[in-house]
Amino acid sequence: METLPQIAIDAPSRGSRSLVRRPARRATTHPARPGPAGASAAEAAPPVSAGPTPLSAPQDQSASAQVISGVDINAMPVSRVGEVLEAVPGLVVTQHSGEGKANQYFLRGFNLDHGTDLAISVDGMPVNMPTHGHGQGYADINFLIPELIGALTLRKGPYFADVGDFGSAGAVSIDYLRAMPNNLAEVTLGSFGYRRLLGAGSTKAGEGTVLAAFEANTYNGPWDVPDNVRKLNGVLRYSQGTVTDGFSLTGMAYANRWTSTDQVAQRAIDQGVIGRYGSLDPTNGGNSSRFSLSGRFARSSDIGQTDLNAYVIRSSMQLYNNFTYYLDDPVNGDQFNQYDRRTVVGLNGTQRFDYRFAGLPVETRIGLQGRADSISLGLGKTMQRDWLSTVRADDVAERSLGLWTDTTVRWTDWLRTTAGLREDYVGGRVVSDTPANSGSASATMTSPTIGIVLGPWVSTELFGNAGTGLHSNDIRGATITVNPTDKTTPADRVPLLVRSKGAELGLRNRSIPGLTTSLAVFVLDFDSELLFVGDAGTTEASRPSRRVGVEWSSQYRPLPWLGFDLDVAYTRARFTDVDPAGDLIPGAPAWVASAGLTFGREAGWFGALKGRYFGSRPLIEDGSERSLASLIFNARAGYRFDNGLRFQLDVLNLFNASTNQIEYYYLSRLPGEPLGGAGDRHVHPAEPLAVRLTLAGAF
Repeated sequence: METLPQIAIDAPSRGSRSLVRRPARRATTHPARPGPAGASAAEAAPPVSAGPTPLSAPQDQSASAQVISGVDINAMPVSRVGEVLEAVPGLVVTQHSGEGKANQYFLRGFNLDHGTDLAISVDGMPVNMPTHGHGQGYADINFLIPELIGALTLRKGPYFADVGDFGSAGAVSIDYLRAMPNNLAEVTLGSFGYRRLLGAGSTKAGEGTVLAAFEANTYNGPWDVPDNVRKLNGVLRYSQGTVTDGFSLTGMAYANRWTSTDQVAQRAIDQGVIGRYGSLDPTNGGNSSRFSLSGRFARSSDIGQTDLNAYVIRSSMQLYNNFTYYLDDPVNGDQFNQYDRRTVVGLNGTQRFDYRFAGLPVETRIGLQGRADSISLGLGKTMQRDWLSTVRADDVAERSLGLWTDTTVRWTDWLRTTAGLREDYVGGRVVSDTPANSGSASATMTSPTIGIVLGPWVSTELFGNAGTGLHSNDIRGATITVNPTDKTTPADRVPLLVRSKGAELGLRNRSIPGLTTSLAVFVLDFDSELLFVGDAGTTEASRPSRRVGVEWSSQYRPLPWLGFDLDVAYTRARFTDVDPAGDLIPGAPAWVASAGLTFGREAGWFGALKGRYFGSRPLIEDGSERSLASLIFNARAGYRFDNGLRFQLDVLNLFNASTNQIEYYYLSRLPGEPLGGAGDRHVHPAEPLAVRLTLAGAF
């Protein structure tokens, strides 16, 4: 759940998703279809070298695994950059605060907060941040430039040996293009002060290619207190060779600042204290930045494939939030500041061996994933952004190392199996301003995985997967001994690593030309959904849980210029222990669905329509308080000229649905209310109908 005070507890058209086996990390090879840059991802990527076809391509490992091209992702209109991840079937991406803060993610019956249990990586670099000032696994994707996406690889569940921390619900890996199909200049103007300027292009430089992109973005939103977003973003890359035999060196830089209208008490709207888009603390907001340098090296040979990447990330974040108004401090109010400044150094390496054993094709992969985070973070009380007192301040050195291997054997033309094993280590040291909360902690965990694929028979493959995974907790929760607020009350420690267990059965069918449909049934257990509550500086031990669900995903391309898709997911999420409070998991969605339509050729008219349904969620364990459901449509229409000029109109929230992006239920206190406050739904409204006009040129 969102890191709040302790309380009682669409997809774009994917008709051209690539679902056939291909060499590992090869650029997706989708048929050309209209996209923002007027070319397919395959056209944008340099050719790849020939080599052995791996048996364990990601999209062939489970029924829910997929590879989605950047062209398909960019074909749909979105209101914020994080929503491009809704290309993932069943994933909902929302926001409860300003447009520079990490999004809220919902997948497979999880309210994943800002990223816990959804592992996100961009160009080989992890986005999730452990022991973060605002929430464990904090994944801020606002630095993403959608037009640079070459492919998105999706896998769900703890069944994959190469997926470690934060990946139990799902893992999303985004790869940028090595070269643009055309240079691109684009300007967008829209409702509520939306302005975006983008320039991106690539050119040959000696034996390699230089790619550069720059983005500037401003936005106020419909809020009575404007968001006043000011974002700058850039990418510079040099690459040689191909994705299987070559290297690249990439620098990224991102900076953002904003004012935020956080979720507000519903009673304040009902009583006329504020309007629907009003704020109860106009000084909330923040700033963030991210700078990175990464290098990737790949080499193919007769024995297999070698892949290495190393990275350095320097990030910072500062937030000012006030979720309870005057509940804790009736005089100064409850605003607090969270900051997180860190340097991350990491290395990932994979060696794939292709060979025959007893006449059978076999693939064995061995991998290493390591990172070290040097972190300065803290929590303080503020009033209108003026410092009042420090709750806690810490310097943390945290290290993680994952060693993994898996082996895939093709026993017959209709049977292949994969067995994997992973060993994770997490450890580090906390130096706290409260000496009693300083200390060291470490933990290890072994995670076996197994998968089986049968078929194809009648263009149908059957999949079975099972395995164990994990997520880490904030290391401060493993060294804490006293509550940081009063420095005396004892505080319980929590495990550094938490076990997850899951299984999935599914099928994928392509018997109808142009139609790919997948069905998956899954179960996922957690020993405990433990969280470090960054807003309070303490740990929160949740209960053991189980989620059982079914997902159906279909993409249909009856004509080269026309595509449809439909995704439906249902999850039953329950705590598995006995508690009088109830067994419903707050914030866990049961129903999620999306449908999309795209049309258009390389020149001429093009367009898209997307609808996303986000079902009602329980807000407390007994279900007596529930959120609203939402159904929001976005639409696009445009014209692409032969000379590369493009006009495009996006209409967001097409039918002006009056609903909420996010809802919570907890205690808060408005001025003049009793000191004990009142329990209430706290909501962040969805933005009303908005239009955005884009003029772009490809050259």
